Amino acid sequence: MMRWIALVASVILVGCAAQPSTAPTPSPTPAPGSKINLSGYPPGFKQGYAEGCASAQPNAARKRDDTRFKTDSSYAQGWQDGYDICRRQK
Repeated sequence: MMRWIALVASVILVGCAAQPSTAPTPSPTPAPGSKINLSGYPPGFKQGYAEGCASAQPNAARKRDDTRFKTDSSYAQGWQDGYDICRRQK
């Protein structure tokens, strides 16, 4: 009986120890004027959003990683969303 309890306790402890870290990753700061909560989005989307929003500012040069825009769909969607939303806020 004691072996059974020890086995169950070991399995539970090993299961808890094997969980990956859920520490939040730092996210890029959204461009000025952006009031969108991006807390649930992946880092690529957040970076794309911040760069797209910065590009939509008046008299701003376009800020976009074209290679990443073509290969990373999360970044591309974030950039397009950031650009469109921040452009409409003006």
